[in-house]
Amino acid sequence: MHIAEGMLPLGWAAAYTGIATPFLARGIWDYKRLAAREPSVRQLVGALTAAVFVISLLPVPVPITGTCSHPGGTPLAAVLAGPWLAMVMALIALLFQALFLAHGGLTTLGANTLTMGIFGGLTGYLVYRLLRRFGLDLAWAAGCAGFLGDLSIYLGSSLQLALAIHGTTPWHQVWKVVFAAYLPTQLPLALLEGILTGLAVGYVAARRPDLLARLGYALAQKGPPVPEGGVLREEK
Repeated sequence: MHIAEGMLPLGWAAAYTGIATPFLARGIWDYKRLAAREPSVRQLVGALTAAVFVISLLPVPVPITGTCSHPGGTPLAAVLAGPWLAMVMALIALLFQALFLAHGGLTTLGANTLTMGIFGGLTGYLVYRLLRRFGLDLAWAAGCAGFLGDLSIYLGSSLQLALAIHGTTPWHQVWKVVFAAYLPTQLPLALLEGILTGLAVGYVAARRPDLLARLGYALAQKGPPVPEGGVLREEK
């Protein structure tokens, strides 16, 4: 999710930016709509963005791929605030990391946002929704969302790298090799992210649901019906 500057051909980098753009446009629209209705949303989204920024900064180098393994943070953001806002949070976090910390790059910003924000956010959100439909406890569902959302980020990054570097070797073979290179570091990080996501969502649900209410959502305390925004459901 922090593919460095120059690691992707410009054509692929532009393609990933094009794919990510409509998702980000929807996320920005969602943010503006919520902020117009409740101005304090700006502070809460800012706090969640800061959390994504910090969580995704823990680097574990992966020599074969030329990148690092990190927790993602976006599955947590998607469970709490919905996937669209999580995508925008990822974009902002990755932009600042690229500009000031040399994590990722500007030409690869679209590719990294696609994996961290869209793959990670949507996977975490959909896993959470599915498990809640089956009545799984809120914290356990969020924990599974964090774990699988994290792994989905690196499946996506591995695919991006494989398509860029496979040469005459079939891309799917390179994909397997690259993802396997991530696993020794990423699997423990994914487990850690799952645990932290479950604990964080459980804590917020039990102790501070008022924070989430400012986003214009109502907390869903039990199983079905599944909320429209992860832990949260928009009030009509």
